Amino acid sequence: MSATPSAEITSAVLSVPAAVPAVAAAHYAARLAFEADVSDVHADLASGAPGIVVVDTRSSAAWDQGRIPGAVHIPTAQIADLAPRLIDRPATVVTYCWGPGCNGATRAALAFARLGYQVKEMLGGFEYWAREGFAYDSATGTRQRPLDDLTAPRSGIACAC
Repeated sequence: MSATPSAEITSAVLSVPAAVPAVAAAHYAARLAFEADVSDVHADLASGAPGIVVVDTRSSAAWDQGRIPGAVHIPTAQIADLAPRLIDRPATVVTYCWGPGCNGATRAALAFARLGYQVKEMLGGFEYWAREGFAYDSATGTRQRPLDDLTAPRSGIACAC
């Protein structure tokens, strides 16, 4: 019987050790201070929760194609000019663009922050708004796509995450 060389098993996940709990807590709290997801934005808009203004930062053609009901349209390049006239300072601005492959909402959030606004970026953008089955407005009226069950439970209930 020949000896089998022992293979050392290493972890790709642990190749960089996890942060200590206090550092991890600070990191995740900071992320939540900068980001909101589409389900939370939808819940706030549906309930009429005060204090947020949702801003669509895309082009006019994209706005006409579909937008979150109640959103304000300010393309990123026009934020410095239009925001002071359209957005009250005490509000928290929630920016969105196309989707997770686009950093337009991040650029817009930066522009708002530089103007002195409190701001969060809506993760997933318009893409995930539509994929989660939420109604949206377009140039031709209100529309709604079927729920994508890779983004939310088929039942339509909240994922409670």
